[in-house]
Formats: sequence, C-alpha cells, structure tokens
Amino acid sequence: MGNDFVALDVETANADLSSICQVGLVAFSDGRAAGTWTSLLNPDDQFDGMNVALHGIDEAAVRDAPRFPDVAADVARWLVDQIVVSHMPFDRLAMERAHQKYGLVPLECTWLDSARVTRRAWPEFAARGYALESIAEFCGIDYRPHDAVEDARAAGEVVLRAVAHTGLSVEEWVGRTRLPLHPGSDHVAKAGDPNGPLAGETIVFTGALLMPRREAAELAARAGCDVAEGVTKRTSLLVVGDQDVRVLAGHEKSSKHRKAEQLIAQGHPLRILGERDFLALVTAAAAAR
Repeated sequence: MGNDFVALDVETANADLSSICQVGLVAFSDGRAAGTWTSLLNPDDQFDGMNVALHGIDEAAVRDAPRFPDVAADVARWLVDQIVVSHMPFDRLAMERAHQKYGLVPLECTWLDSARVTRRAWPEFAARGYALESIAEFCGIDYRPHDAVEDARAAGEVVLRAVAHTGLSVEEWVGRTRLPLHPGSDHVAKAGDPNGPLAGETIVFTGALLMPRREAAELAARAGCDVAEGVTKRTSLLVVGDQDVRVLAGHEKSSKHRKAEQLIAQGHPLRILGERDFLALVTAAAAAR
C-alpha cells in the first residue's frame, strides 16, 4: 500500500483556476498505472484563446459536457483518503477553487507535489528545469502534454522513478517534501544522557533526513549519545539520510560522510548508519531502559 496513489491533472478554460474544462485521474498500484478516469467539463466560464491553443478544448468541445458538480462525486470516489499526486500546486488549487465555486465539500486527501519530489530526488533539478515535460524527458517517459490524463500519468510515473531512484516510498516522500529542500544542519550539538544505554557514543548527522535534525538529535541524546556537529576522531556513529545512503557515491557524498569513511579506513571504530537503522537503534535503546 505504501506506493499506491492517484495522480491528477486538470485543464482550465482561462486564467481562473476554477474554470476546469477537463479532469484526468490515473490510479497507480504495485508500481504501475492500474486505471484511468477522465471527463471534459463545461466550466461555466469563457475560454481564453491561449488556453485553447495549449490543450485544444473550446466551447464547442464542452457544449454537452457535464459541469463540475455533476462529476464531483465521481472525483471524490477516486481521491478521498488517497495520496494524490499532481505536478506543481496549480491542479490542487484548481480543485479547491472549483469546490469553493460550487459550494461543495472539500476533498479529504493527502497531496503530493511531483515537482517537489523531483527537486529533492535529483540535485540537478533542485533549482530549475523541473517542469513536467523536462523531467519526463529526463526519465524517459513518453507522453502527450496538455491532455489531463497524459499529464496525470506522467506525474505519477515521475514519482515512481523517484521511488526507484531513492528507495523512499510514496508515503515517505509525502514526509520528505514537507521538509526544506536542503534541510539545514542547525546547531544540534548536545550532551547525551549519561544513564542512557548508548552513553559514550558520539553521533553526527549528515544528509537529508525525513525528520527534523533537531528531533533526531533529541532522540540520540535521550538514548545517551553525545551529539556533535562535525566528524572527528571522537565520532563513533554517523547517521546519513536514507536517500543519501542509496544514491550518493564518491565525491558526491557529503564532506562528513567522506571524512567518516577515511577514519574507518584508518582503523577508527566508527559506524555509518542510515536514518531507518538509527531510528531502530534508538527505539531499541529506549525499550532497554
């Protein structure tokens, strides 16, 4: 279930995000597209020529199409209580605005922005170039842009590529995208509980953790670890974000990671852990108290 989700895209008649003229939904299960739903909609609004030029939908195409309230229940059956993927916030905002426009009950779902996933999964897209067409080309995803189903499918495929690339599940990506793009190191140095089961260990954190760095430091200190900000000969544990453990190699590793490996090669008793293993370690330590 951790990688099941629904991808959504909408097309609008004009610059007003509530003017939805097409909805496309693609359900993903077990790492593949498992079903689609789409409908043209009469937006109860005028069509702007620029929008028509992009998606090809005009007044004539939607003359006999349902209005958004007519399909809202169908949309809700697909989306309520699901992780819903869209690329950039516009589709999410369009759905919210359409519900407000017609006085409908808002959707209860968990939104995941595939652009935010892209920016965190591939450093080369962190600052720019993360438009759906660009990242789809990078990932080798063939699709026809500006069709709601095709755009939704491409956004979903991008998330699946990020899952395969990083090892983080879709549910974990929901958490990761809520953190800053480059989680700051913060000043997290603190003394460990001398009565903790891990007393005597000195721990350092590096990379993109799913949890805030300060929270991780607090857990470590409670378990007895002294928390330091830099790797030295006193360091006995280095916790690396799970994404970094899986995808970084050689010079791409953080300076802390590289220094820890150098110390290990020199015979220092230092262990490198991923975030999941760190959490298991402190959980076991808490249970042993």
